[in-house]
Amino acid sequence: MKTRLRRNAVNRREFLCKTGTGVVAAAIPATGAWGAISELPAELNSASVIRTAVPAGAKKKIPIGVFDPVYDHLSLDEMLDKVSALGLEAMEIGTGGYPNNRHCPLDELVQDKAKAKAWQKKFEDKGIRVATLSCHGNPVHPDAQHAQKDVDIFRKTVLLAEMLDIKVIVGFSGCPGGTPTDTQPNWITYRWPPEYNQMLQWQWKEKVIPYWKDAAKYARSHGIKRLAFEMHPNFVVYNPLTLMKLREAVGEEIGANCDLSHLFWQGCDPVEVIHFLGKQGALFHAHMKDTVIFPENCARYGVLNFASEKNELEHASDTFRAVGYGHSLSLWKSVVQAYMDVDYDGILSIENEDPILTGEVGVERAAYVLKNVRKEILGE
Repeated sequence: MKTRLRRNAVNRREFLCKTGTGVVAAAIPATGAWGAISELPAELNSASVIRTAVPAGAKKKIPIGVFDPVYDHLSLDEMLDKVSALGLEAMEIGTGGYPNNRHCPLDELVQDKAKAKAWQKKFEDKGIRVATLSCHGNPVHPDAQHAQKDVDIFRKTVLLAEMLDIKVIVGFSGCPGGTPTDTQPNWITYRWPPEYNQMLQWQWKEKVIPYWKDAAKYARSHGIKRLAFEMHPNFVVYNPLTLMKLREAVGEEIGANCDLSHLFWQGCDPVEVIHFLGKQGALFHAHMKDTVIFPENCARYGVLNFASEKNELEHASDTFRAVGYGHSLSLWKSVVQAYMDVDYDGILSIENEDPILTGEVGVERAAYVLKNVRKEILGE
């Protein structure tokens, strides 16, 4: 395994030379010129990764993995070959909902334990652990058919997790309508005029808390005690405060999938968030995804001007980037250090939604950054 990884690895010095030094990709690109800096990291020079060695054994080595939707164009076996060649140690696998289930035939696996174990063994044979199952959906959607589909996927995912001894299920809190007659979700963050506060209170009291109390009870009955919610816009849990509100109402089964890309633009300090959630025992999973904030457009249009597509970037205030391409390596080192400080026992799961470094390219860049940051911290 180690010999193969060395052959496939990118030499650190070669990477630094090819990608340039001291480039700040977070600067707002001029019209028509953003492509010139689009593939350069936010900060890659010899000073950006602090060389202070930590005594061996002082910190736990957190596994680095990847979330599988980025490989939707590949079969399971093809994907495993790719992930293994990158030297990644774990995976987060979608079982349905928004990320779909390209590599996990959920209905088949929950009906046949032998088939489920054989599926898991494919990963193990490549030295990869299935660390989490993900069913990002909206089980409190006002459309009953939509909601029931996501409820069913969640429950089947719980059964598969129990079968395979997988401890964490990742998803969204969901978002209901604002009234009993709504047909679409209504994401409410501002409590005035007063009717908005009334709708928000109704959502939590009548829909969100009752559903997740029942869902957590079901998960608990099958030995699953970690439901990791991605704090995501358009869902009722979108920041650490709303996460803790649901945890306090439902129980300790509720915790975080800490995807900092959604928190950067909200003004959160990533290290503060990690320490806060870690001290609460509410840090269950971590997506590794960056966000770049374009200062000039942000100053003009505000932060609620997010772009997901490459052709939207000219006027965007912010967009997703691969790890290290929105914020400096020194910041990402402090992030990984913070996860170690709170004794986080999950994985660092790369999720690539970068509109510039798309698909596998973004995964490769993020994996390189994270592996080298981890090496620096551990003094390897």
